[in-house]
Amino acid sequence: MKYLVVIEKGRRSWGAHVPDLPGCIAVAKTRVEVVKLIKGAIEFHIEGLKLAGKRVPAPHSEAKVVNVTAA
Repeated sequence: MKYLVVIEKGRRSWGAHVPDLPGCIAVAKTRVEVVKLIKGAIEFHIEGLKLAGKRVPAPHSEAKVVNVTAA
């Protein structure tokens, strides 16, 4: 399965979350580290859902970068 991951740079760290898996997040000092952590977080999140007998949401989010001219 492939899930969309939103990666954001903060002042001193990087964050990531998965829109299709509410509550699935990761934070790290580097972008490389946060990508590694969010992959593990996704796997852990899905395992937890399965163990709890809950439905695993299918990936459905998409992303598009849009260029705009600021006023």
